[in-house]
Amino acid sequence: MNQVHHIRHPLVQHKLTLMRQKDASTSTFRRLLNELSMLMAYEITRDMPLHAVQIETPLESMTGQLIDGKKLVFVSILRAGTGILDGMLNVVPGARVGHIGLYRDPKTLQAVEYYFKMPKDMEERDVILLDPMLATGNSAVAAIDKVKALKPRSIKFACLLTCPEGIATVHQAHPDVPIYTAAIDRALNDHGYILPGLGDAGDRIFGTS
Repeated sequence: MNQVHHIRHPLVQHKLTLMRQKDASTSTFRRLLNELSMLMAYEITRDMPLHAVQIETPLESMTGQLIDGKKLVFVSILRAGTGILDGMLNVVPGARVGHIGLYRDPKTLQAVEYYFKMPKDMEERDVILLDPMLATGNSAVAAIDKVKALKPRSIKFACLLTCPEGIATVHQAHPDVPIYTAAIDRALNDHGYILPGLGDAGDRIFGTS
């Protein structure tokens, strides 16, 4: 569990509680997800490297610190990962974006890939994978497998919710990949949904069912 970073900031927990409520509208859910994603981005990028630059303030010269946002890649696991992406880009607008299209087979609960597009020169980049729900962990493992094949400098996995089963699946396959989450819920039900959870994140983001 030392690779699991549980983000307990009061604002994160407040917004997540509002999102969980079944009567939250689609527009409310989206707005809260955007705000929560921005807050999580601060924690997830806490250890981003800085480089020194010389700048001129209105009063004098000084040495400041900047990140190289172009070295960061947010990888959205479609479709629900798109809901987290916008908030992250609000914080690091210079980041590159990759997409992995995966859906969960309803019978086997295994991940099926249908799309994969990444920036060039991944060997020089740090990757943050985005998916609201880390449930069975099968989609996360499949996504990490694909990204690892490109040999990026580092990989992190960011989600709103997870559970012990999902954490165990990811750590068994990829013990080196840290997980950042706003909540570790109780368990999975027989259909692979997190309990108490917040329902199907994709359906709630896009207003589908």
